[in-house]
Amino acid sequence: MPTVQLYALSTCPWCRKAKQFFSDNGVPFECTDVDLLSPEAQEEVSDRVYKLTGTLQYPVAIIGDAVVTGYRPEKYVALLGLRLG
Repeated sequence: MPTVQLYALSTCPWCRKAKQFFSDNGVPFECTDVDLLSPEAQEEVSDRVYKLTGTLQYPVAIIGDAVVTGYRPEKYVALLGLRLG
């Protein structure tokens, strides 16, 4: 299974849905809540996210080499090779 890195905001409902999706499906993931970081770390992570996506919309999931912006469970399933149901 590819590694999953999630960049999120602690107050964002779509970010919470993304976290819940990975948890509910037993997918190990690392999550960074950008808004809870120090100002310097926020800037660094925001720069990284912007370089990856061209935007600062969250959540951003990096699944293997693929970058998925927004809550897109159908893309998560395809990239992870999950079988749901």
